Amino acid sequence: MQTTTDGKTSFNNDAPIAARHYTESIFPEQQHSYVFKKKAIVGCGYVGMALARYWDLQQGHSVTATTTRQERVAELEELASQVVVVKGQDSQGMRSLLQNQDTVVLSIAPISDRHVDAKAYRETYIPTAKNLVAALQETPSVNQVIYLSSCSVYGNQKGEWVDEASPVDTNGEYNQVLYETEQLLLDSASEDVKVCIPRLGGIYGPKRELTMRLARIAGKTSPGSGDTFMPWIHLEDIIAAVDFLCQRRLGGIYNLVNDFNLPIRELCDRILDSQGLERIIWDDTKPSDRLLNARVSNQKIKAAGYKLIHPDTIV
Repeated sequence: MQTTTDGKTSFNNDAPIAARHYTESIFPEQQHSYVFKKKAIVGCGYVGMALARYWDLQQGHSVTATTTRQERVAELEELASQVVVVKGQDSQGMRSLLQNQDTVVLSIAPISDRHVDAKAYRETYIPTAKNLVAALQETPSVNQVIYLSSCSVYGNQKGEWVDEASPVDTNGEYNQVLYETEQLLLDSASEDVKVCIPRLGGIYGPKRELTMRLARIAGKTSPGSGDTFMPWIHLEDIIAAVDFLCQRRLGGIYNLVNDFNLPIRELCDRILDSQGLERIIWDDTKPSDRLLNARVSNQKIKAAGYKLIHPDTIV
């Protein structure tokens, strides 16, 4: 482990630190080799905004960003060529959105200031996926759909290794919704329309740094033994990998996680130690509140040619 002068921590002393702000060009050598296309991003939260910024402002694609709230239009107009206010339940709005688009990225989540229940997940994900699939029948221009799913579908695998061919855990209501959404979209795939599903680990990056998040619970007690595994992925790798999958028009499921594969206790200890903060106290008399416990393989996307920007660097 090493901590650099700019505050970044790497768990591999031999690995180059490739951290950079996502508004810089991720693929400078490919920056002028693109065929500029029309891309729709359905859902512009933390990831969707970063993707719109990269594709539209840096790469020159024509990006249509969506939001469900009128008050976000001005913010998104700074990042995208066009902004559309539409809800996934609006079938006509979805058909209109997809007209003349080449690529559609689905990056959605329920909107709430509190814990979101499974019913809200179902009401957000399933109608959106169904309406997107129906709209594809009337929009022959679309040649790829990319749905940003989650590694949480693997559930509690007791820390065992899983890959894209491993069975998912649909015992929980949240996982049922996520997996059902995946299947709805995968079933719509054809030779003309590739459906690609990156399953993301826990997301960190600018304004969501793990160092800052853990600092808030340093020295406090957390339920469980801390022996569970949680995969992670940096925002920059999400943007770069989605662009990679899009350029190659790939289909199927790809786990998108970094190389940490550490028990959550060890990961937290290393981060907090590097910051000179107290370690978390784990209370194994109480059940862990983490639904995912698996070591997730990223070999498939690496074999396809993607190289992680942050394989083992905490920012």
